[in-house]
Amino acid sequence: MPPPPADKKRTGPRPCPVCYLPVEEAKKLYPPSGVFPSLIVQNLTYVREDTSTAATSPGSAFGGHPTLEDRKRSHKIEESMHLYCGFARGIKPGVGSGFDIDESDLYDMEKCHGIVVISAIFGNYDPLQQPKHISEHSKKNVCFFMFVDEETQAAIIKRGGSYSRTKKVGLWRVVTVHNIPYLDPRRTGKIPKLLSHRLFPNARFSLWIDGKLELVVDPYQILERFLWRTHDTFAISKHYKRFDVFTEAEANKAARKYNNASIDAQVNFYRKEGLVPYTTAKLPIVSDVPEGCVIVREHTPLTNLFTCLWFNEVDRFTSRDQISFGIVRDKIMAQVPWRINMFLDCQRRNFVVQVTFDLE
Repeated sequence: MPPPPADKKRTGPRPCPVCYLPVEEAKKLYPPSGVFPSLIVQNLTYVREDTSTAATSPGSAFGGHPTLEDRKRSHKIEESMHLYCGFARGIKPGVGSGFDIDESDLYDMEKCHGIVVISAIFGNYDPLQQPKHISEHSKKNVCFFMFVDEETQAAIIKRGGSYSRTKKVGLWRVVTVHNIPYLDPRRTGKIPKLLSHRLFPNARFSLWIDGKLELVVDPYQILERFLWRTHDTFAISKHYKRFDVFTEAEANKAARKYNNASIDAQVNFYRKEGLVPYTTAKLPIVSDVPEGCVIVREHTPLTNLFTCLWFNEVDRFTSRDQISFGIVRDKIMAQVPWRINMFLDCQRRNFVVQVTFDLE
């Protein structure tokens, strides 16, 4: 079914109907552990760099400095793998690595089991929005974590978002991040977006939503519809208009989303690795370009590997993660029978909405 006609007042399709189960039914379908066993990959460990080590290849102090040989090795799937995945310095994620988090916050994050909803606002780009239509069961059993920097925290307080001793604003447990590792807030936002398994080591499922969006459907209903019902471990909406990485790159350049020379360098690198324009010959893969503002996933060794490798591309090249998504996915799918549920973007717009606010 094609997306509905576009609304002239905003880009993209209008929301389309999604068949959700009632929350009471959806929560009963929470799968027991081991229903979808990991494919090949069973154990991941992560590289830590010595702070005295001089950088000899592109990267960052936060993401590390993997060589091209390190990158090539990390794309070869094995049962046990040792790879770069952010937090390259410090004793553990959130401690001495850049993207530093208070011990009380880390303690609460480690207590989060089951399902976690994650969002982030850096650089005071967006207002904090409260989830709506959340069941009492989810309010009690699902974790809601919002990551902010000190600038955004000050703005939230100024706009009347008072913190209690539990650091909660409405449903959100707000975590203020210190020693932000990147100057670009969009690149910093990729840390909680792609490395949720490192920040929440005991969570099994996560739902990422961009800070500009408001969640309006219960997490259990979303997980049941886009993961459990289809027996998937990773779901993301495809871009409503573009399916091809090369077209996406040109659109990013036209919109001045990033330095054009850097986008060209990244795309040319991928072209030399064998990336070709998307055609229907890739079916059942429906697109090489995700919308990217929502990710629904189970934390399995394989999905953790995927987002580690995806993050490494964002750290090495541009922060435009739509450009790097396809190359990483294809390298994994060439080795294991795994798929990503790329659902319609009009379905994504059914459970998150973008509300425009004046931040002044």
